[in-house]
Amino acid sequence: MSEENIIPEELIESEVVNLTETGAETIQAEQVRMQQSGANNIFADEIEMSQSGAAGIKAHTISMQESGAVALKAEDVTMSQSGAVVLQADDVHLQGNAAVVVANHVELEDSAVLAVASQSLRAERIETILLLAGNVEGEVHTVVDTRDAILIGLLGGMISGVFLLIGKFLFRRNK
Repeated sequence: MSEENIIPEELIESEVVNLTETGAETIQAEQVRMQQSGANNIFADEIEMSQSGAAGIKAHTISMQESGAVALKAEDVTMSQSGAVVLQADDVHLQGNAAVVVANHVELEDSAVLAVASQSLRAERIETILLLAGNVEGEVHTVVDTRDAILIGLLGGMISGVFLLIGKFLFRRNK
C-alpha cells in the first residue's frame, strides 16, 4: 500500500463504497465492499471484507473472508478464516479466532476463542478458555464452563469478604 492510497482524517460518505488496496479513516455507507484494504471506523448496513481489516465496525450484516477487526457490533456476522478481538452480535458464524464473542446464537467451526457468552452455541472442534452458554451442541474443549465460572465467582467473593473483614479488624483505628 503506497502513501497516496491512504485517505487521512477523511470521512467517506456514500450509498455504496468499494475499496481496493486502499485505506480510509471513517466510512459511513449503506453498503461497503473492501478488498485488501483497511479502515479505522466503518458504519454501514452491509459490509463485505476480503483480506481487509478495520479497527471498529458497526453494521447490520458483516461478512469477512481472511480479514480482521478489533471491535465488531452487528446483527449477523459471518467470518471465514478471519479474526476479531471483540465481537458482539445476535447471530455469529465463525471459522477463525476471536478473543471475546458475545451473541445470542453462535456457530463455531475449527475456532479458538478466549471467551464465549451465548444463549446457544453450536460447535465443531473449538477450543475456549471461558464458556458461558445456555445450550451447547457439538465438540467443545473448554477450561472454564458456566458451572465452573459460577463456582469461581462464589469462591472469589467469599475469599475477598474474609480478607476485607480481617483487614477491618487488624487495621481498625482507635479514636
